[in-house]
Amino acid sequence: MVAPQLQPPPDAVPDPVPAVQLWSGGKDSAMALWTARRAGAVDVRALATTVAGRVDRATWHGVRAELMRRQAAAVGLPLHELPIADPYTMDELMGVVTAFLTSPAATAYAAVVAGDLHVEATRADLDRAITAAGKHAVFPLWGREVGGLARAVVATGFRAIVATVDTTRLDASFVGRDYDAAFLADLPAGVDPCGELGEFHTFVWDGPIFREPVPVARVRIAKRGPFAYCDLEPA
Repeated sequence: MVAPQLQPPPDAVPDPVPAVQLWSGGKDSAMALWTARRAGAVDVRALATTVAGRVDRATWHGVRAELMRRQAAAVGLPLHELPIADPYTMDELMGVVTAFLTSPAATAYAAVVAGDLHVEATRADLDRAITAAGKHAVFPLWGREVGGLARAVVATGFRAIVATVDTTRLDASFVGRDYDAAFLADLPAGVDPCGELGEFHTFVWDGPIFREPVPVARVRIAKRGPFAYCDLEPA
């Protein structure tokens, strides 16, 4: 006699899929993590960021690697630092991400979370890299209306500093400011309030995913080519 197969009850909830998040340290990454946790389909167990070795800064937003480490610790997750030469091309950056996702260090993760919003080309590149690694791509914020999302980031309680501004798209006076309602109100027409087109980037130092704030100091404003940076360091 064959034993009957036990079936889960119809209302059983599957365990969340273990995931790693591609992490910039900015508001969209933070909001994506908060959103993914609330949805419950994935369990983000670690963060991963690319770091330019010569300057020891996270490549996406130009923030010191030490601040990224303290940020990850405050969020309560380990941080995979993916070294890359500086300067670098986007193809080289994607190559580093792909190498990590196919390495033994990423074996435990079945899914990859990213905070992208609406740039189709970037998502396509990430989708290819993630799928090639045999993992599932998760974009918790994809397709959301950017004005509403920007206001939601502030209303949810995330606190961030504008760390980088592309001065060909936005005046340098915006760098170093808090990302808050006043910042959003002052943005010129035509500037994406989430900065998804590269107008600006942020560093998040507090919010609902943090166990404690990350003490951070604004050191100076510097320019490199068309970009203005607010140099941030641990306070």
